[in-house]
Amino acid sequence: DDPDTGTVLAGSISPDPVPLDGQASVSVTLPNGTSDGTHDVYAVGSLGTVASSSVTVDTTPPTVSAAAIQKNQGGTAGYLRQGGQYRVYADVSDPQGVSSVTADVSAITTGQTAVPLVAGTYVVGGVTYNYRSAVLTADTPLAEGTRTFSITATDGLGNTGTQGGFTVTVDNTPPTGADIQTANASGGVVGRAETGDTITYTFSEPIEAQSILSGWNGGPTTVTVRLINNGGGDRVQIWNAANTTQLPLGLVVLGRTDYTNANRTFTSSTMVMSGTTVTVTLGTPSGAVTTAAGNGTMTWTPSATPYDRAANACLTTVVTESGAADREF
Repeated sequence: DDPDTGTVLAGSISPDPVPLDGQASVSVTLPNGTSDGTHDVYAVGSLGTVASSSVTVDTTPPTVSAAAIQKNQGGTAGYLRQGGQYRVYADVSDPQGVSSVTADVSAITTGQTAVPLVAGTYVVGGVTYNYRSAVLTADTPLAEGTRTFSITATDGLGNTGTQGGFTVTVDNTPPTGADIQTANASGGVVGRAETGDTITYTFSEPIEAQSILSGWNGGPTTVTVRLINNGGGDRVQIWNAANTTQLPLGLVVLGRTDYTNANRTFTSSTMVMSGTTVTVTLGTPSGAVTTAAGNGTMTWTPSATPYDRAANACLTTVVTESGAADREF
């Protein structure tokens, strides 16, 4: 870093000696411990002539700022089931560029200690990653619990580092229905399905919103509620906003036959997810409904289509409304 007082570096010149035209290549070895950053290397001729060149020293491996595992179905990251397919995502950066990124997921998939990740732009759960693996398959069996994985990255100068401590939760337990409840809107008639009344489906654990409605993130979305007149007990189904496709929330039997005398639809209804619950608020009815004359107990048969954050399909065990018999809505 100084032509007079700087450390003399070991090296060589070619050709040696320097020819009369003054052109030669100088090769030197930078000492171990040279600090990262820009340094000046000087060549001092025997008669005092000085030439110099700058060199950037970088001994720091790439930075892995984030990494995640997401099931191949998409949705929430950080959960996986045994035998499930998944991808590894990482966000890696380095001033000198990144030459390679690999993942060690051998705690999840046996033997996969250096899975290559490919550069790109990938958004998972609102987080953007710039590297992703191909689809991998988790071991079977794979016990429930937390599994760790690591990311190894190499920069353009060959500096390599491994960042560990990233985790994924293995969950092999399928979700179930836990409860079904209705609620009357303020000022409404108890026992009559009206605008603003709600029906709440409670699962045993959070359900992936997109498994109920494609592209849904759990926020308020428009649906259609069908109130079906049935001699075995009036029924409730949830359909999409256009009323053309039934959503996989299963079938609710109201426990009485006097909530309606004819099939009705409640258009512009709203569905929202919060934690383990899906709540549907009734919109505008297509016609008159009736008021239940007494109490009853609802039952709910869930659909097997919804799955949890690890992609375990929901069980279809019938759920009976908790609490004392009452009038719905």
